[in-house]
Amino acid sequence: MIKAEDKITIKSWAPEDRPREKMLLYGRRHLSDAELLAILIGTGNRNENAVSLSQRILSACGNDLDRLCQLSVKDLTAFSGVGRVKALHVIAALEIGRRRTGIIPAGPQKIDSSHDAYRHLHPIFTDLDHEEFWILLLNQANYVKSKHMISKGGRAGTVADPKIIFKTAIDNQGTFIILAHNHPSGNLRPSKEDLFITRKLADAGKLLDLLVLDHLILVNGNYYSLADEGCF
Repeated sequence: MIKAEDKITIKSWAPEDRPREKMLLYGRRHLSDAELLAILIGTGNRNENAVSLSQRILSACGNDLDRLCQLSVKDLTAFSGVGRVKALHVIAALEIGRRRTGIIPAGPQKIDSSHDAYRHLHPIFTDLDHEEFWILLLNQANYVKSKHMISKGGRAGTVADPKIIFKTAIDNQGTFIILAHNHPSGNLRPSKEDLFITRKLADAGKLLDLLVLDHLILVNGNYYSLADEGCF
């Protein structure tokens, strides 16, 4: 183990190598992921500086920023040198970045394809460790009217109650419905239950003149369109 008196601190580095000074000199794009994380963490622990600690955290996530975004306060504070305040700083910064990527352009949004629907919906499901079921409501010209969470469950699934779905669509004067839920397991393929509920809702929608246009399954920055695949 490194002795405290032998520890190499960031202050002893050349100014152009210190994360904060490096950002000021060269700009944010010249910093590594570990250096950016080190700026958020601020300090390390008795045995390692902030950059080394950040490298260890990233290594534990397989150097995958998506996995880093999924860490909780409890997960982060398991690393020596990361207290609750530091963990909250990291989580807050990552959430700001997530929200920025999910900003929808101003003005009416028309949905002409499954990809259009995915772009509109994916910010909702990014980094979730549980399953949620949402609907996107469109008007007669396929412009988005609103979106609504129908249910929230665990990692194994959630309930899509047809009564709640169609009541929500009627109350909000929707003409078309796009269904969406995520698979925290990472499996992009629809389950038998997914196929069953989609066909059930599509058939019920025809009777109510509230057509179900698609059902998207979202997983890790990707999606599966049941309509595109001819599943209903």
